[in-house]
Amino acid sequence: MTSTRERQRAAARARLEKEMAERSAKARKRRQTQAIISAGVALVLVVAGTVWLAVSLGGDDDKPATDTAAPGASECVFNALPTEQRPPQIKDVGVPSNEQSGTGVQTMTIDTNLGPITAKVDRSLVPCTAGSFTYLAEKNFFDNTKCHRLVTEGIKVLQCGDPSATGNGWRETDGQGGPSYRMPEENLPTDKRPPYPEGVIAMANSGQPGSTGSQFFIVYGDSPLDPAYTVLGTITGGLDIVKDVAKAGDDGAFAQQAGGGHPKKEVIIKDLTMSNPQG
Repeated sequence: MTSTRERQRAAARARLEKEMAERSAKARKRRQTQAIISAGVALVLVVAGTVWLAVSLGGDDDKPATDTAAPGASECVFNALPTEQRPPQIKDVGVPSNEQSGTGVQTMTIDTNLGPITAKVDRSLVPCTAGSFTYLAEKNFFDNTKCHRLVTEGIKVLQCGDPSATGNGWRETDGQGGPSYRMPEENLPTDKRPPYPEGVIAMANSGQPGSTGSQFFIVYGDSPLDPAYTVLGTITGGLDIVKDVAKAGDDGAFAQQAGGGHPKKEVIIKDLTMSNPQG
């Protein structure tokens, strides 16, 4: 009996040891599997983190560069007139680019039936107005138009730039024309006395802010005008032509309104050009 019990106990111990060994082996295998899985998850996280870091830090190269104005450029505002607010005297040649150069000096050449009139335009003072004038000149906007207004009393100016002032004779609508957009004023001579001395070329407007178009006036004698008109540039040649026109007088057509009238000595702009900026 004793030997039988001992054999049974030995067999039981053997089974228990076997089961414990099997359990231990299974436990090791589970730990190894978990370790492999954990390592795999960690690797995925590291790779994902690396990709995220690369995208976050280096992805800017794949993004389009943010638009910035070129050095020396100015952002301009050209307000297109609603179609229903455009009288027949409006000449639509489109709208200039909003980005205009603010560097360099241009030469304006007004080729008239009486001879050339030239002016210097500094783009650093009037980047938007100079840009507009250059754009219109390239579109032949001023060609074959007449200087429609002369004032010989007080302000002493010859006014031009109405695209509808063409052909023979004069019309009641002379002075109402312009491009299909308006723009804010620039380079106002608020600190100058007189604001508009002899030899200045400036932009006309309706008297309201932001109403500058294409019409301009040449000052042939010191003028006490309010400093509300963009000073475009300075006459460098041909001022004597304007003075001769002034000596011939005007017809008084605008005497009851803004003053002056059509010049008796007709001035026709055959061609107007703006040189490329220099300097």
